[in-house]
Amino acid sequence: MSHKIINSASPLSLGLAALMCAFASGQNARQNLRCPLSQDEIAKGWICLFNGQDLFGWRAESAVDWAVRDQTVGALRGERGLLRTTSQFDCFELRLEFTAGPETNSGVFIHTSPQPTDPTIDCYEINIVAPDRHEFTTGSIVGRAKAQRAVPLEVDVWHSMRIVASDGTIAVEIDGETICEYRDAKPLGRGFIGLQYNGGPVAFRNIRLRPLGQDTLFPVDPLESAWDLTRLLDARARVNDHGWLELTGGRGQVESRQTFDDFVMTVTARTPENVNSGIFFRCIPGEVMNGYECQIDHRADEQGRPTDCGTGGIFRRQDARQALTKPNEWFVLTIAAHGPQLATWVNGMQVTEWRDEREADPNPRRGRRLESGTIALQGHDPTTFVEFATIKVRSLAPRNR
Repeated sequence: MSHKIINSASPLSLGLAALMCAFASGQNARQNLRCPLSQDEIAKGWICLFNGQDLFGWRAESAVDWAVRDQTVGALRGERGLLRTTSQFDCFELRLEFTAGPETNSGVFIHTSPQPTDPTIDCYEINIVAPDRHEFTTGSIVGRAKAQRAVPLEVDVWHSMRIVASDGTIAVEIDGETICEYRDAKPLGRGFIGLQYNGGPVAFRNIRLRPLGQDTLFPVDPLESAWDLTRLLDARARVNDHGWLELTGGRGQVESRQTFDDFVMTVTARTPENVNSGIFFRCIPGEVMNGYECQIDHRADEQGRPTDCGTGGIFRRQDARQALTKPNEWFVLTIAAHGPQLATWVNGMQVTEWRDEREADPNPRRGRRLESGTIALQGHDPTTFVEFATIKVRSLAPRNR
């Protein structure tokens, strides 16, 4: 069944000249972030890789006129290369929509290096190209597996693409139909998500990702099997009648028994008004809250700017772009860390992107720590009251090539 999206008002349907004019006008001014995900998608851990307003969380690796307009990112001309995420992923479901003309050559790259040179070695390239222009047609994994049917490209048609990548297995759907499957006996491991410009107009929208393969750190039974409670100090921790981890009272922490260096973590939590807490990671094991801190704090000014770093902010390093949580409402927090690159999403929207350029130091309060460390849930002060419904984390597979 076809799921092509025909939109006569889309930029590409206006013709090449109109598209060039539209994108050449530049990016729209950033307004308040509005998440296009449904509440059900947020609860399932989906995040927006592209926020529809600017290229926060992306980096262009070549001179291309990438521009954002009307919730769409597109390009018309430039040097061949990628617009790629600044965060890496290894096991995920990726969904997006794309539109391109019959002369376009583009693609979606996964598990990629920033500047791949060979799609059979250092990335997986899901092609976007007209059937008469390439043997690996749209939906194919270039140099690895061919699409099972041809997908014509028309300038007034948006196509949906779904990619599921899990431990070396890749499945590609175009317009709701599985079109290509591939199994790599030697998976590449972690990598970036990239949008390619290689000639001809192309545009993308609704780019979203759901991490897969995360292990559950909570709920667990008993709690002590996964968490060390010996450094609660003045704080208190219990599993309440709803089955949620409740952290209250004064200063202290609940510390994971496992350690993690590069990971993707998803947390569902809530707090009442005027509560300060946080999630620490890459902590020095056994020390109290000695790690990078992802803040949990709803407080904001009238313009929606956090007044104390904000939920999702990397405390004392980068404030959250906007306050996206409210007292007494469940929120989903996603943290991605690989090497010195840290990023967070709150309710599906990216609010931080920070790279630790400090000198290396075992203590992340003083410098860059890349070593594996524990995760700690913070009791900040006597007013602390935080409930955690779920905590899931996946260690990123190492980069193999």
